[in-house]
Amino acid sequence: MARFKGQAEYSVDAKGRVAIPAKMRAALSPDAQQTFTLTKGFEKCMYLYPLDEWRIQEDKLARLNSYDRESRLLVRMMLMWAEEITLDGQGRVSIPRTLSDYAGLGDRALIIGAIDRIEIWDPVVFEDYLNEAATNPEELAERVMGSGL
Repeated sequence: MARFKGQAEYSVDAKGRVAIPAKMRAALSPDAQQTFTLTKGFEKCMYLYPLDEWRIQEDKLARLNSYDRESRLLVRMMLMWAEEITLDGQGRVSIPRTLSDYAGLGDRALIIGAIDRIEIWDPVVFEDYLNEAATNPEELAERVMGSGL
């Protein structure tokens, strides 16, 4: 199971390719086969799941009640944008235009490790997101983690 952490900023080339940091590539399990599933994130970013981690997500989605309207909507929203992509020889992935446009990705990409996935953000969009959230990290940790996990 992959565990991603850290951040890096890279350029996005004219073909929509962006490098994945070496330390994140090194965290990939052999089961991922150098392949990812890229889809829309919940905020204005993209989620990049290694193939083995994506299968876990698909299993969770498959267990949802298909008779429930919101469950069907979530499955559609997650899967309609999902694209399988493979690392090229230079450790880059190609980002489809539809997902790049959704995330507002310009000529720079902020790559963030998020445990089981990698998030790809436009650096300005991410800065705006953090400013909008504007919360004290200590208070946030207490609210989120203080419930006796």
